[in-house]
Amino acid sequence: MTEVRPGAVASASLWERDEEVATLEEAIAALRADSASSGSLLVLSGEAGLGKTALLAEARRIAESSGCAVWSARGGETVTSVPFNVVRQLLQPALVSLLPEEAREYLGDWYDIAGPALGITEPGDRQPDPQGVCDGLVAAVRRLAKREWPLVLLIDDAHWADQETLRWLAAFAERLDDLSVLVVVARRPGGVSGDSARLLDAVAAKARPVATLNALTPAAAAGLTRATLGEHADAPFCREVWAVTGGNPYETVELLAKVQDSELEPGEGSAAELRALNRSARGRGLVARLEGLGIDATRFAWAAAILGTGISLDVAAQLAGMQDDEAQRCAELLGAARILTRTEPVNGQVPDGDLEFVHPLIATAVYRSIPDALRTAMHGQAAWAVTESGRGSAAASRHLLEVHPDDDPELVEQMREAAREHLAVGAPDAARRCLERALAEPPLPEVHARVLYELGCATLLTAPSTTIGHLRAALERPGLDDAMRVDAVFRLSQALLHNDQLDEAVRTVDAEVARLEPGPARMRLQAVHYMWESLQGSEERSGYSRGLAELVSTCTGRDNSERALLILRGFDAMTRGENAEEVVELCDRALVNGRLAPGLGWTDTEWGVELLLMLGSAYAYADRLDRAESLFSEGLHAYGKAGWSGGHLSLTNAYLGLAHRRRGRLIDAESYQRESLRLAERVGRGLPLYWSATCGLIDTLLARGHVQEAAEIAERYGFAPPYPSTIVLPDTRSVRGRLLIAAGRTKDGINELEAAEKAATARGHHNTVLAPWSVDLARALATEDPARAAALAADARRQAERFGTDTAIGEALRCAAALESGQRAVRLAAQAVTYLEASPCQYEHAAARIEHGIVARSASELNKGLTLARSCGADGLVVQAREALANL
Repeated sequence: MTEVRPGAVASASLWERDEEVATLEEAIAALRADSASSGSLLVLSGEAGLGKTALLAEARRIAESSGCAVWSARGGETVTSVPFNVVRQLLQPALVSLLPEEAREYLGDWYDIAGPALGITEPGDRQPDPQGVCDGLVAAVRRLAKREWPLVLLIDDAHWADQETLRWLAAFAERLDDLSVLVVVARRPGGVSGDSARLLDAVAAKARPVATLNALTPAAAAGLTRATLGEHADAPFCREVWAVTGGNPYETVELLAKVQDSELEPGEGSAAELRALNRSARGRGLVARLEGLGIDATRFAWAAAILGTGISLDVAAQLAGMQDDEAQRCAELLGAARILTRTEPVNGQVPDGDLEFVHPLIATAVYRSIPDALRTAMHGQAAWAVTESGRGSAAASRHLLEVHPDDDPELVEQMREAAREHLAVGAPDAARRCLERALAEPPLPEVHARVLYELGCATLLTAPSTTIGHLRAALERPGLDDAMRVDAVFRLSQALLHNDQLDEAVRTVDAEVARLEPGPARMRLQAVHYMWESLQGSEERSGYSRGLAELVSTCTGRDNSERALLILRGFDAMTRGENAEEVVELCDRALVNGRLAPGLGWTDTEWGVELLLMLGSAYAYADRLDRAESLFSEGLHAYGKAGWSGGHLSLTNAYLGLAHRRRGRLIDAESYQRESLRLAERVGRGLPLYWSATCGLIDTLLARGHVQEAAEIAERYGFAPPYPSTIVLPDTRSVRGRLLIAAGRTKDGINELEAAEKAATARGHHNTVLAPWSVDLARALATEDPARAAALAADARRQAERFGTDTAIGEALRCAAALESGQRAVRLAAQAVTYLEASPCQYEHAAARIEHGIVARSASELNKGLTLARSCGADGLVVQAREALANL
């Protein structure tokens, strides 16, 4: 078969590319110079035919001649719906060279997470988190890249890369600072929209200044013409070559090849014939030239265009309806016409397919020349051929997406199966497309509701607002069995909650409870009702706590619905400041031998993460920080192992940070809360989990004495009213009031703490540790309104004694001491130290020691407090203690 011509024509796209080639040489040299250097990213942008592919080929040549490993991949216009297509191509050299046990060793914990997406292992039982799969792919490439240094990654036609690859590439570009690898990406400007455009822009933002390729100048076109046709090509002829091609390197090469084939004399007298020759190399002219090769060759080219990439000679023959020898003859004809070419080994590996189009422009022109009805029919035939080959429904789905709806129940089932396969590897967007296509068919009436339910489940992690519509539609139709219907109601309410529509979530659950007979399903939804109501951040609902207590009074913890109700009752009792020992006893009854029951684990989906966060919070504020920390650490480990790195992991980091903050490990707390905020940023601002991350971090920074940094975080992330409708821990108004006072805005801080008082009173929350507005407000009012301050402090002490933890009582005594003077202040401060010394909260203990040392003028107490403050990372307390010691 005829290949692209060698020599000057083959390298024509490098004309006037000296600057870009020099940049590539410099980047490759920098890569080879130091294995510890930062990675770099180059983006080549240009319209079709301007030489992006040629520059990537030159990058490969330079890199390989310099001793670098080179991995490459390219997007395809007809395969953008195939998830992980491009990243799989990219990693083929490493993957095929590793035995399964070697791959597991190199990828470590990420093997089971990223392995299914890469096609090197079977999916697990649980649906993976797409963000976790993306993180797993980043980790996989990083680990493999370290093994292969110096490594160059080349990605062509990134504008046609699948969305999953683009998400990986954008995340990988963020991590290049500490990985010595060179990434070169070629793309056309524009041409994509939505998430793909956003991700490509994110990649470009991390690159060196993007190299935008321009067309050849007249002088370069003349030089290329003479290098190809001979020095006797005259100036008018050369000028006309440039004029008819617009200086496009690819079109110039093709035109000059046509001139050679036609033996046209390159002189002024022949210049007029160039336009006709150029038309034959592009668009309709290319199609006419293809048709001139005969109907068989045309049909074979159409089949190749339908397949798009990895064009197998026998599958193309099957699709074109011809014998193998006839297909071979057509392939040779198309090769001679520079339409198809034999695939060459890439990355040192045998390619998946025998043929490929000489240029994407040719592939596009041929694909679009297929009559619409025939193109649709051929996609249907291709789907059948792919399925028959044993590659599964997911592989066939890209063709089925192009088939017109036709009331075909079999297609609906194929797309449902394809969606399951996509979800199993962490590609919910691909699953969504398949299920949306199944709905368009449409499904049979008895199946329709199930498809809507599956679509709602597929989008739950990535688009809660979209999930709401699908699940509502599913519930309005017949066809869901009782178990599926209850699950749909739960998932719908969960999506409403995470879309900040808590009232609607509760109403949705209540409506379903009303239609159910007594039994496990009804009790599960009753528990869900109380779970969502317990998160309500505004006024208390009538009889909520009383109704929950009555329901729990008969619960023994015999099943997960009863265990869930026990957890909810324990959390409610904690927020209301009821006896802490009873809170712990309720929570303990929800466990099985001190562990979470099967079905109530962190990655189990029947109940959701919210219930376990309530359990851990109840323990944390009841001074059982050992259990809280253990529970949240278990969640972090479970999500890490399962690859869940979206909202679930963000919340778990925030709550583990809360446990460390309560214990007084402020540096650890800050670390977890910053990670929580980073993860929350990826999910989206404004959601309740975002508030948890921000509020916890600000609270910890204030405890450390880093007031300015806390204020900057609050400003950057919008930590101000209006607050979300759900409860946030720690209490947002209390934390913001404390921040404003610390920043010198005392009046604003008092107003915020009074708003916290109003909200807590309306909700029935009387736990002075959970919402410490009372002690902070009493201190703030000590000078201007001492009577009210004393009343607040006295009430805080009553509530603390009712709750009964050492921390609550010790904090109330600290507040009372701050409002007194003389020996009464000394006595109260000493009592506070006694209680807080027995509590697990070391920061509060350190503060109490220092305050006692100040009022008692005791260097011993101050030094003890200073030692504790240092161990906590409480820099503000350290300064306070040192100043007090200096003033003794």
